[in-house]
Amino acid sequence: MSNVKLIMKKPIIIENSASIFKAMSHIADSKISRLLTSDDSGQIVGIITEKDIGLFLLENDSEKNLTEIPVSDLTKPLIEVSETTPIEDVAHIMHTKNIGSVGVASSDTVGIVTKTDLVRYYIQNYVGHKRVGDVMTVSYSSMYLDDPLYKIVSKMIEDKVSRLIIKSNQNEVKGVVTFGDLFRVSMTMGKYNDVLDNSDPLISVVFHRKGFLNPSGFGGTVLAKDVMTPNIISIDYNDDLVMACTEIIENNVNGIGVLINDKLSGIVSKTDVVKALYELK
Repeated sequence: MSNVKLIMKKPIIIENSASIFKAMSHIADSKISRLLTSDDSGQIVGIITEKDIGLFLLENDSEKNLTEIPVSDLTKPLIEVSETTPIEDVAHIMHTKNIGSVGVASSDTVGIVTKTDLVRYYIQNYVGHKRVGDVMTVSYSSMYLDDPLYKIVSKMIEDKVSRLIIKSNQNEVKGVVTFGDLFRVSMTMGKYNDVLDNSDPLISVVFHRKGFLNPSGFGGTVLAKDVMTPNIISIDYNDDLVMACTEIIENNVNGIGVLINDKLSGIVSKTDVVKALYELK
């Protein structure tokens, strides 16, 4: 059984005093989902993730722009393991604690392991062990093309999900909205104190930014079809789970659709793969 030192990566670090907007820029530019955070002396003190920022953006009704809010407001403690911890044990820790990464410590924090690293490990070591249908989540949350963003994010909070399937009025699947899509909107609009509303063709209104959840902010003027990622990557439920893992890695997504008789019937995500990995220990 391999230990975690084999798959760990060097962490990317941001100062606790930096702004959330700077953290979001790092995440977007580096195509990663988390940053370790440090104090003024450079000592690692915690972690901030795309999901933490996403949930904050969903619920935040502040009129502050994102360059005024420090990373320290969202930093969480970092759970660490030793370099000799078996990889399947790390999968168990991530699953039971519902986290997406762990720090790897020697005399100090030397690395980080994420769900993505575990998905790659599964591809290399578990061909033929499980089908997609064995681990998929047999349900999904959905909304419609013309639903405003504040309804989209309210649904995310209500259903405790990080992605929504977007459908037409005829219930045809058209795309997906994820935290990553919300990042793109918030990085554009969330850095301003005021937002211009041109939704009425006869009048333009400038209002205070009040976050995604307020219908009198950009959450009311931006529609699902404006921010969604069109076309959903999907796989058949009878396929080897390794095939799903490969699609997830190659397309840099957290989950893909699962088809049963050519109909979208669920989702298989990195979280599902992590659970499968520790069950195979």
